Amino acid sequence: MDFSEYFESVNLDKGDLNFDYTDKQFLNTIELYKDQNVSEFNIAIIGVGEERNSTNEGCAIAPNHVRKYLYRLIGFDASIKIIDLGNLKIGATCEDTYFALSSILEELIKKNVLPIIIGGSQDLTYANFLAYKNLEQTVNLVSIDSKFDLGEANEEISSNNFLTKIILQQPNYLFNYSNIGYQSYYIERDHLDLISKLYFDAYRLGQVQKNIEEVEPIVRNADILSFDISAIRQSEAPANRNASPNGFYGEQACQITRYAGMSDKLTSIGFYEINPELDSNGQTAKSVAQMIWYFIDGYNHRKNDYPVGGRKTYLKYIVNIQDGKNEVVFYKSDKSERWWMDVPYPAHNKIKYERHLLVPCSYNDYQTACDNEVPNRWWQTFQKLS
Repeated sequence: MDFSEYFESVNLDKGDLNFDYTDKQFLNTIELYKDQNVSEFNIAIIGVGEERNSTNEGCAIAPNHVRKYLYRLIGFDASIKIIDLGNLKIGATCEDTYFALSSILEELIKKNVLPIIIGGSQDLTYANFLAYKNLEQTVNLVSIDSKFDLGEANEEISSNNFLTKIILQQPNYLFNYSNIGYQSYYIERDHLDLISKLYFDAYRLGQVQKNIEEVEPIVRNADILSFDISAIRQSEAPANRNASPNGFYGEQACQITRYAGMSDKLTSIGFYEINPELDSNGQTAKSVAQMIWYFIDGYNHRKNDYPVGGRKTYLKYIVNIQDGKNEVVFYKSDKSERWWMDVPYPAHNKIKYERHLLVPCSYNDYQTACDNEVPNRWWQTFQKLS
C-alpha cells in the first residue's frame, strides 16, 4: 500500500507545530512519513479529521492540536520505532473515510504495526472494527465512555450509535464489548438489559474509581480500545460539547492508557471527540498528549507474557468450587505476576475462539474462586462460548 496516496504529511513549517524542538523531545525521537517502509516501525500515529456524523462540531481539527503538545513531551529511546503518517485525506462521504481508514488499519495490523488514531469523532471506531472484520479476526472492543453509543437499527450511523452498527454486522467478529466508566443517568434501562443479554461487560464510573487497578484485566483483554474524551470530567478536559461535570480524573485516564499499552493483545487504539474550539489553554489536548505518551510508555514495557502455547513457566492454580461441580484453572505470569483464567469450550468452537479462552483476571478473581464462587468474568466468557 502506498500510504502517501491516503495522507497529508505533517507540516512543521507553519501553525502551532512550528516550534524549536530539542533533541530529547518527542518529535525528534520519531519519524514523519516520507515513503519509508512502514513495516519497520512498531507504532504508527494517524490523524483523522472526520466529524460529519458527530454532535461535537469542531473535533475535526483535533489531530494537529494534540500533536502540538505531544511533540513537545520527552521522547522515547531507539528501542521503539514510531512513525507519524500524517492526517488522513477525508473522503467525499463519511463512508469513504471509513473505507479508507479500515483499509489502512488492516494493512498496519497485518504488518504488526500498532496504530494510534487521533480523531475526529468516535464513530471512527466502526471503521477500526471493520479492519478486523476484513482480517476475519474475532475481537474484543473496550470503550472508555460515559455512554454505550447504542441506537435503533435503522438509524444512520453516528458517534452516538456506532456500537449498534458493530453489533449488527454480519458475519459478526465481535466477541466481547466492555464499557468502562458509564454514568447511570445517561443510560436507558433497555440498553443496560441488552448489554447484559449479550454477556457484555459494563462498569459504572463509581465502581471503577473505587479500585482503578481492576481496570487492568479488562483493558488487557481488548484488541481495540476506543477512548471518548467526554469520559473525563469537564473541569479537566473541557474540549467537548457533551462534556460532563463527572468523569475520570486526568491521572486515571493516563493510568488506563498505560495499562492498555502494556497489553500484548491490544493492536489498535483511538482517541476521539477532542474539540479545540472549546479547549481552554490547550488543557484537553495536553491531557490527550499525555495519555498517548503513557500508552507508548506501557507499550515499551510489554512483557510478552500472554500465555499462549506452552505454559510450563507459569504458576498454575486449580480451584474446585461448589463441592467439585466446577473447576477454575488460573495461570500467573512469572514475568509480570498478572493472572489469567482458563475457560473450557465446546470442541466445535476451539479454533474460532481460541484467542479468547484465556481470560485476563486479577488476584481478586482468584480470591473469589477460593471463596467458593465462580468469578463473573469466567461465567460471562463460558456462556458466550456455550
